[in-house]
Amino acid sequence: MRYLKLIVLFFQSSAQEELAHRANFWIHILHALLNLGTGTAGMWILFRQVQSLRGWDFSSALAILGVYLVLDALRSLVIGPSFEALAGMGQEVWSGNFDFTLLRPLDTQFLLSFRHWNVFALFDLALGLAVLGTAAAQSGQTLSLPQTTTFLLVLLAGLAALYAVLLTFTGLVFWSPAFTFAWVFDAIFQMARYPVDLYPGWLRLVLTWIVPVGLMTTIPARALTRDIPAGTLWSSLLAAVGLVIAASAFFRFAMRHYTSASS
Repeated sequence: MRYLKLIVLFFQSSAQEELAHRANFWIHILHALLNLGTGTAGMWILFRQVQSLRGWDFSSALAILGVYLVLDALRSLVIGPSFEALAGMGQEVWSGNFDFTLLRPLDTQFLLSFRHWNVFALFDLALGLAVLGTAAAQSGQTLSLPQTTTFLLVLLAGLAALYAVLLTFTGLVFWSPAFTFAWVFDAIFQMARYPVDLYPGWLRLVLTWIVPVGLMTTIPARALTRDIPAGTLWSSLLAAVGLVIAASAFFRFAMRHYTSASS
């Protein structure tokens, strides 16, 4: 309960700071609409030429875009802003202000993960959910309770995988404080807009086993528009748990390489 109360306080504090700059709200809405427009336009143009592509029709591809938008919104809501305060030129590791974070009587990883929020990303989240609803309606399937539960579970697994990858990339900053390694992941994550089945074999392996984009978006989209085997569900959940445990262990190892400003 203590940590839940702290998350609420972090959110309230960030909301007060963000809402003080109202012009940013309209800029963020314009950016979100452009992001949605370019994504859906690309899908619409592609599937005007073909009925399906490697087993993916318009509704299932739209579901992938919706999952991508939801995960990207959740990343922009809390994970991204929190990690960005740590990494990069002039941020905590570079300036040495990470000393004060380490001295606080809280679990460091928890504090680094939830201390900053971008409330404007809630609009992005609403757009992503709207795309998911449209994709579900386009598929023509009636979502049963088991299918909905499966979708939510694999979506949670995808979010956990996204968090684990971002935590790993952020941990690299302790070796090179001036470089924002998350920028590298940004380019890779753009590929999550499309099914991993569309990529060449070597790239598909990379997006499945090295940077698990397939776990993040492809599997949840499949669960929304069609049934997936029980083995896929359990392997996704186990993979997500394993990724979070491994990323947490790596991050704690990386923190040992932090050079304090006072040292």
